[in-house]
Amino acid sequence: MEDRVAIFIDGSNLYHALRSNFGRYDLNFAEFTKKLCGPRRMFRTYYYNVLQDPTQRAEGYREQQEFLSTLRETPYLEVRLGGTKMAPGGVPVEKGIDVMLVTDLLHFAWNNLYDVAVLVSGDSDFAYALQAIKNMGKHVEVAYFESNVSKDLLAVADNKHLLNRDFFRDLWARKGPRRRRGKRLGGILPRVNMPEVANIPR
Repeated sequence: MEDRVAIFIDGSNLYHALRSNFGRYDLNFAEFTKKLCGPRRMFRTYYYNVLQDPTQRAEGYREQQEFLSTLRETPYLEVRLGGTKMAPGGVPVEKGIDVMLVTDLLHFAWNNLYDVAVLVSGDSDFAYALQAIKNMGKHVEVAYFESNVSKDLLAVADNKHLLNRDFFRDLWARKGPRRRRGKRLGGILPRVNMPEVANIPR
């Protein structure tokens, strides 16, 4: 039987890596997940990010909703959204994103819903969870950027997908770099992942 693949995307991690490495965000998620899955059978993709607060940035919230509407049209993809909390100094930080991802990763493995988990992140916080599902007999893969990955995470992975320029060559929604900070539609990542929302220290 074909291996069933579940893909777990750390949305904020992906956004910042695309921004720092390529200066563009217009990723075609359908093609991106298809390439990660390869000839295997897709179970589902899960995308995790923070929900923009409409009372803080109304325009950012509206843009994010447009993005999420398009993202939800991607076949076999579900969106998981967390909130923010205020850190000392009045800086908003993500709340609950990592917990949601890890909970799904473990819950679906325990219920034998996939054979291979592909994690799109470079965050070392996920290493122990990946080891736990390996102990259940599942295979784990990490899709990562060379400049933004934990060695602990790579050490756990059974297989690795290096997300470099060649990997993304045919996965952009538009031709040429997209650096304008205006409206981001289609398969483009939203401005919710931007510096205004800080990551909790890891």
